[in-house]
Amino acid sequence: MTGCRTDLAAEELPQGGGQLAGVRSRQYQRDGFQITDVEILDKEGEKKLCKPIGRYVTMDLTGFFRREEDAFPRAVRLLADWIRDLLPMQAKDGILVAGLGNPGITPDAVGPLTAASTLATRHLKAQMPEEFSMFRPVSICQTGVLGTTGMESAEVVRAVAGAVSPQAVVVIDALAARSSERLCRTVQLADSGIVPGSGVGNDRAELSCRLLGVPVLAVGVPTVVDAGDGLIVTPRSIDQYVKDAGRLIGYGLNLAFHPGLTVTDVDMLVG
Repeated sequence: MTGCRTDLAAEELPQGGGQLAGVRSRQYQRDGFQITDVEILDKEGEKKLCKPIGRYVTMDLTGFFRREEDAFPRAVRLLADWIRDLLPMQAKDGILVAGLGNPGITPDAVGPLTAASTLATRHLKAQMPEEFSMFRPVSICQTGVLGTTGMESAEVVRAVAGAVSPQAVVVIDALAARSSERLCRTVQLADSGIVPGSGVGNDRAELSCRLLGVPVLAVGVPTVVDAGDGLIVTPRSIDQYVKDAGRLIGYGLNLAFHPGLTVTDVDMLVG
């Protein structure tokens, strides 16, 4: 099935390989997962891929969603490695995690479900600094959507960032793919930020370093295909897929933010 729009930089690359002017890309295996690493270098690259200048890393997590043995901890550790690679963080930097989307609409609930699996530690660091010395101060917000809050996600995140003054922001959102084969099988990380809803033609205000004044990392999972003529397609088992995606990303964030934690540690702390 083919749709009209995509949030995934990997889907804008030429079929059959080859390089585009202003774009650097490569594909390889890492820890048993297929990686597509795309870097948009200049304005020409922006026009070619219809994405802002930045780096876009796509992890194919088919093995994880098929419940292959040991796939979850391997995927969590790999995701944590990429978060550390793409998001500039010093040891004591405060991080704001923003879960975008509508928790009442399953394909749009990746952000809220990720927030539920991410450890909020800013208050603990302030109250018990010695006991939580190994943790970074992490704040978490769920933005809701314009139709239910009357506020743009960008307005909410900017207001919260103004209150807690993070050194970096991570935004989590559901994405749209062009190919149905990628639905709930791919995680994309982008250091360019995000324009919520762009994949399905419902563009909201962007969330980026330009807007917030600190590095912004966007993490997303495609949950829908825009089939055109107002039709949106999502997998039959979307409920379980979205829960799995939220847990995966939340655990990856926890390992990335707090060196020394293991997947088992996070199981105990989140539970």
